[in-house]
Amino acid sequence: MSTLQAELDRLYLSHERNIQNPHGAEPGLIASDGTVRAMVLELARPADWTLLSILWRGVQTDLELPAPAIAVSGIDGYQLWFSLAEPTSVAQARAFLEFLRLRYLNLVAPGRISMMPSVDAAMPGKIHHALLVPALQPATGRWSAFIAPDLAAIFSEEPWLDLPPNPDAQAKVLARLECIKPAVFHAALERLSPVVVRTETSPMTSVAVERGGSQANQEVNASDLHGNSPDPKVFLLGVMNDKTIELHLRIEAAKALLPYFEGRVGS
Repeated sequence: MSTLQAELDRLYLSHERNIQNPHGAEPGLIASDGTVRAMVLELARPADWTLLSILWRGVQTDLELPAPAIAVSGIDGYQLWFSLAEPTSVAQARAFLEFLRLRYLNLVAPGRISMMPSVDAAMPGKIHHALLVPALQPATGRWSAFIAPDLAAIFSEEPWLDLPPNPDAQAKVLARLECIKPAVFHAALERLSPVVVRTETSPMTSVAVERGGSQANQEVNASDLHGNSPDPKVFLLGVMNDKTIELHLRIEAAKALLPYFEGRVGS
């Protein structure tokens, strides 16, 4: 096994070995029971490290999480790769990434942000994940790659490599990273779930009624909207059923909840 493969195994791949993945996804990123260790958030169209670095720094300083890996997509974006020491359900992974988006990127148009893993609405049993990095992107003929934090800003104009990255150099970037331990992950979920968002900037509350002051200065707590519970399932149900929330966000919540109703992912 190469050094790079060993680092990918340590951080992102399923603990299972020699088991055929039933989801047709990237080998190793999704376990046979539908759980994952890798969670990926991408900001694209265009790539903007100035914005994404706020989230990258915030999860370390505010939530005391290990630094996620930084990658260029090989197309038009930056990615953050979060590593879990123990696997979690797709619904919980999606809730975690959505909480991060609301806390750190609520000014960014949702269409610029991608979050993986996700559930295929047309095929509820099928889970999609990101393409493992590094990889050649057929659409552009360029390469995705993990990059060091001090080099991230220089890729804003061209978030790719023209040539395949050196495997040993990629392994060296990953060797500095740590997995998120289960207790730390659940503590972060609890801290993130009552996310405070501004009504004029967050899609979650964009149609909220003004109360006793200008809308620009008003704040609402997401836990007031969807129940004061850190349970991602409860949160997603609240989003899906709230008619004041933009339709595309309600659809995303419904996609994340599909495995619960199919009985394929544990609650």
